Amino acid sequence: MRIGIGIGDIAGRGSSPGDQIEQIRALAAQGVPSVWLAQIFGADALTMMAVAGAQMPGIEFGTAVVPTYPRHPTALAAQAMTVQAVTGGRLTLGVGPSHREVIEDMFGLDYTKPARHMREYLTVLGGLLRGERVDFTGETMRVNARLNIPGSTPPSVLVAALGPVMLRVAGELADGTVTWMTGPETLARHTVPVLSKAAADAGRPAPRVVASLPICLTTDLAAARERAARQFAMYGQLPNYRAMLAREGAAGPADIAIAGDEAALRAGLGRLADVGVTEFLAVPFGTKEQIADTIGLLASW
Repeated sequence: MRIGIGIGDIAGRGSSPGDQIEQIRALAAQGVPSVWLAQIFGADALTMMAVAGAQMPGIEFGTAVVPTYPRHPTALAAQAMTVQAVTGGRLTLGVGPSHREVIEDMFGLDYTKPARHMREYLTVLGGLLRGERVDFTGETMRVNARLNIPGSTPPSVLVAALGPVMLRVAGELADGTVTWMTGPETLARHTVPVLSKAAADAGRPAPRVVASLPICLTTDLAAARERAARQFAMYGQLPNYRAMLAREGAAGPADIAIAGDEAALRAGLGRLADVGVTEFLAVPFGTKEQIADTIGLLASW
């Protein structure tokens, strides 16, 4: 199981573009194989990856995730293909429908049929990323376009899929899923089986399963749990994540955070690998020192 590190908004710590570049540089120097950024309300994640990737060879990049509703698939495909060309093919493009509270209440867009939207979005996006002319008319979009970005290759596409319908869409039309606030029991009994069956039924390769959870190397487990409860409280309030926590039997995000000494962290990650997770997206939390220690440990594995 590969391990990547999430920085910036994905970790609940907004930072300037310059600071993020330095964080990526430091992670690359430590030998971290991949760095992941969210597209929330901070710096543009794909722009950050193009800038960082042009400066730093080797390290891979992933978005976890870019919301689809605010970006037309032609715009997102052009961005992703540009990053691929600049970085020599080191991008994983994670996309997701976001949440009704964001899309309708903040952006003023219609969130009536997120699964239908995602199916049609991926159909268009996939064709564009492969360099095909896309002539598509669906229920939620109509597109007739083609992109030409020399030096680009199609990136791996992951979907932030939680429920069964979205997991089936991801299995059929994407390369896998990237999850957040989804514990090991839910991954084992729900996420991996539904996704894998959909991919197999569609004749696609075994899917990537990128699981993202908060993680902290600490000797004070109680304090770490308390901090996780505060820092990630909003995720326990969003219905989509609330449903995943309920499946796990967790009262809140702190209950599924991986925290403790080195043995505890190894056990937590081992359990994820055992249930079919192919990559762990670590979101380190805690004090500045704990975050540094956690990253150092993960980079050494």
